[in-house]
Amino acid sequence: MSAGIDQNGPAPEDPATGPASSVPRPSGLVLSPFRALRYDTDRAGDLSALTSPPYDVIDADGVAALEATSEHNVVRLILPREDPESGQDRYARAAATLAAWRADGVLVPDEQAALYVYEQAAPGGHVQRGLLGALALTPPEDEIVLPHENTMAGPVSDRLALYTAVDADLEPIFLVYDGGGAASRAVASVDAASPTGAPADGGTPAPRLLVDASLADGLRHRLWAITDRALLAEVAADLHPRKALIADGHHRYATYLRRQADRHGAGDGAGPWDSGLCLLVDATAFGPEVHPIHRFVPGVDPDELAQRTSVGAAVRQLSGDLDSALAALAEAGTRGPAFLLVAGDGSRLHLVTEPDPERLAAAVPPERSAAWAALDVSVLHAYLVTSLWGLPDDTEHVGYEHDVEGALTAAARTGGTAVLLNPTPVEAVAQVAGSGERMPRKSTLFTPKPSTGLVIRDHRDA
Repeated sequence: MSAGIDQNGPAPEDPATGPASSVPRPSGLVLSPFRALRYDTDRAGDLSALTSPPYDVIDADGVAALEATSEHNVVRLILPREDPESGQDRYARAAATLAAWRADGVLVPDEQAALYVYEQAAPGGHVQRGLLGALALTPPEDEIVLPHENTMAGPVSDRLALYTAVDADLEPIFLVYDGGGAASRAVASVDAASPTGAPADGGTPAPRLLVDASLADGLRHRLWAITDRALLAEVAADLHPRKALIADGHHRYATYLRRQADRHGAGDGAGPWDSGLCLLVDATAFGPEVHPIHRFVPGVDPDELAQRTSVGAAVRQLSGDLDSALAALAEAGTRGPAFLLVAGDGSRLHLVTEPDPERLAAAVPPERSAAWAALDVSVLHAYLVTSLWGLPDDTEHVGYEHDVEGALTAAARTGGTAVLLNPTPVEAVAQVAGSGERMPRKSTLFTPKPSTGLVIRDHRDA
């Protein structure tokens, strides 16, 4: 799966980019340095009260809670409220808020364009680290930036109206790729960096530490700036021939593309709208954790689902506790598709394996690739849900939860069954995306997601 550099920094020659009157089509993955707009904590306060999770995981109560932490919390930009007194709609209010925070020095652009190394570290646990930059936009058919999920018109229209009003990228999309080159080495080099970025041996300046803060998510967040032109050029050359997979932010990437098309359609020519804010992570080093998104089936208990399943797959009732059943699920997943049917109280455990090959093949749409058909989530939705369980494949009959506890709670609340899955490997997601297909909805959860508010890409600073 891979990036380069254009505005504000050195870039490789790109013959695929057209004249200013046409929409640029870079020939590779291009990640540009930019001047990040960041909080001045002397004026705005502690970053833990200013940042937030991504917009699409915050409910109404979450918005209110974040607003209460600080008058400058970034949620006021990403999920703004209308202001009836001023007659501003929510998008105009976000634009006015961003302008006011800039004018008051709450948000200040960095003096020099950079690629930023961004790290999220759990205490004594997982560390994710990647590059924040301005990603040159390419449509899916170019097979450079690979989406794996479909998007819906509503969220794209909402983000487009917001991003157009504020004239900025408020949150990064999240990409993963197979690395191992100069970009990966640059990311790893922060382990030996001094706080000032000064090289110990008089060589290439190391990335300079800008942020070191523990945020409300319990993670330590650190941010370094790479400004050395020679190093930026090495990173650009390394990333240019690669491909990257969208791990999170499909609607924001679709928004970037729509905004670019609108600006060129209006005759604005080339500009900062030809790129979008992105976190690019080498999945082979400092990569994300991949979690399954579990299902629940309301109104049908696990014994009934097991009975329906047994006509077309192997079903084994387990006698141990939930932890041992989850271990059995993981072990079975090394040999093929596997699922665990569980009652809401964690009892009545049924392990499903070995779907009947002929019946499964007949249930999978003929236009689907072998890679798509082999996914656990594909087997679940195309075969178990519709063929064996006789249920419509919609959210009314099959719901979604991001963790085991949530799936069990939903099953108990609805008098149904939790359907627990193994995580989908990154390689399998990339293989499906590389063939131009989309995963079944809610297939994979990549974590941790970038915190919102540490870095904004304001087009006025391009």
